Amino acid sequence: MKKAVKGYRILKKITKVFHGHGIDLVGQKKFANLYNDLKMNENFVMWLIYELELTSNSQLNDQEAKSVQTPLEIIEKLREKNNRH
Repeated sequence: MKKAVKGYRILKKITKVFHGHGIDLVGQKKFANLYNDLKMNENFVMWLIYELELTSNSQLNDQEAKSVQTPLEIIEKLREKNNRH
């Protein structure tokens, strides 16, 4: 499978996970701070990241997982990891 098609499929799956948790990625909303704007606690964010890791077949290290603040940052980190494989 071509890399671009694989990347699109993974992005589509990631988007479904976000939507399943009520997180909209349209427009400026992808820049919303998970903790301040969306009022999520650290445990929920870590669970969300875990779900996204399973979906994308990528894994963030603990430091990366704890440093992300927005949905876009999570997506970028996961895609970066996925492109290395």
